[in-house]
Amino acid sequence: MRNGRITLAQAAQWCGGTVAPEYAEIAFSGANFDTRRLQKGELFVAIIGTARDGHDFAADAIEKGAAAVLASKPLAPEIPAIYVEDTVKALQDVARHWREHLHIKAVGVTGSVGKTTTKGMIASVLETAFVTLRTEENFNNGIGLPVTLLGVDEACEAAVLEMGMNHFGEISLLTRIAQPDIAVITNVGTMHIEYLGSREGILKAKLEILEGLRPGGIAIFNGDNDLLSGVAAQYHALTFGLGKQNDVYAEEIRTRGDQTDFIAVGFGKRIPITLHTVGEHCVVDALAAVAVGLCCSLMPEQIQEGLENFRNHGMRQKLYDLGSIHIMEDCYNAGPESMRAAFKVLACAKGRRIAVLGGMLELGSFAPREHYLVGKEAAKAADLLFAYGENSEEYVRGALEEGMQYARKFDTHEKLTAALQAALLPGDTVLFKGSRGMKMERVLQHLDTSEIGGKENG
Repeated sequence: MRNGRITLAQAAQWCGGTVAPEYAEIAFSGANFDTRRLQKGELFVAIIGTARDGHDFAADAIEKGAAAVLASKPLAPEIPAIYVEDTVKALQDVARHWREHLHIKAVGVTGSVGKTTTKGMIASVLETAFVTLRTEENFNNGIGLPVTLLGVDEACEAAVLEMGMNHFGEISLLTRIAQPDIAVITNVGTMHIEYLGSREGILKAKLEILEGLRPGGIAIFNGDNDLLSGVAAQYHALTFGLGKQNDVYAEEIRTRGDQTDFIAVGFGKRIPITLHTVGEHCVVDALAAVAVGLCCSLMPEQIQEGLENFRNHGMRQKLYDLGSIHIMEDCYNAGPESMRAAFKVLACAKGRRIAVLGGMLELGSFAPREHYLVGKEAAKAADLLFAYGENSEEYVRGALEEGMQYARKFDTHEKLTAALQAALLPGDTVLFKGSRGMKMERVLQHLDTSEIGGKENG
């Protein structure tokens, strides 16, 4: 290493690669696998994908300022490169060794739902006291997390690292690379049950995060979750949640417009919190951040400031008005648990409430029943239901059986948009939610609220 930068010789040693002697002392800082995002001085990782081969972009990467290339195929001799058998595994090895050289407080976050929001809240809290880095959107896998870690320089003091999975062993790999000082599990639900067989299987996969926990590290679990509360004592975990049996819990929860106020109680402290988001599920996510902040010896006012500064990004529970219509945009992803949480927020809206739901993916054989049950829940929170995607007919069946007067499935975004537009009335609140593959934001993007239909359905 040289001034916080990694030489090709050092990286080659860490990952079992080879580098030509004339390039051995070239140093890089950070890594990237996309020439469109590449920064000068980074290591370009040539990944062989299903659609593209990164080796085809190696020369372009050097022209754009890459220090060198991590490759598994021969490149032109004038291109500085580390040669390995598997570039993804080599990237992971280099990131793991780099982590061992860093003096940072690392927080790993996983869970069936809420992990990205929780990651953001934790980072916002830690940023009040430390130079903090967090994983970007979708950088929670075996490529994105190592790239994130290699972006941590020696000035960084904390990192919040999201860990996703849909198969056994994936979080085990990520946590051994990240080596967290604190491991947070937001909940154990039914997301990815298609691949893991049962909620107990999901619990087992989530608990893999503890395999990389550093000696003396802290586990923090959602104590309201039935499965996590059952194993918290076994793993000496601190707990957070709405219930007062938890180490960190909430009192006096109140919603004011698009804000939520509550008192966080724990570690002998009572901390007034204001969130610029709504719903009890967001309070639970915030309590995880409070627990992390207290474990890191932050002052109550720092925790207050961090959560006050937090804002949801992307397509996660954005609340805003579109003309005379109130929008709840929550199109990033969906599972049974997050659907029910969104319905709790929708149910508090004034005026007519409309649910625009895309199908929930990765539920396997559980999918029909879970969609049916979510449909029944939708009927308790919404007045109308517009559904799209695989198994969404079960939404409709459940909603109609529960007594909803209008619930329909549509086979295209365009047909759904037209029907929704004809149904809208001034003052309606509309929830848009579905799994990422459903792309429910397309309905929202094509909605024209300047011409709201005047007919009610039913």
